[in-house]
Amino acid sequence: MKLATQVKPISYLKSHAADIVRDLAERREPLLITQNGEAKLVVMDVHSYEAQEQTLALLKILALGQREIEQGQFRSAGDVFAELEQGDAP
Repeated sequence: MKLATQVKPISYLKSHAADIVRDLAERREPLLITQNGEAKLVVMDVHSYEAQEQTLALLKILALGQREIEQGQFRSAGDVFAELEQGDAP
């Protein structure tokens, strides 16, 4: 997904807030707001924001897991399943 498919100046945000809210909820595409021709903020609907936050959380978990593997802090799947079958899991 692109960062933003729509680009509007801050004056548009000020005068069309209700329209922007409705459009963002329908299209679920972020809106890039500019000030003096420079990108200043991105506005998005809450569902897209929550999905993005969940994606970031999963990526952090994956990065943590990768770091633990690189540091040798892991057990083989066979060992884990064997423990589960014996009922000795921590």
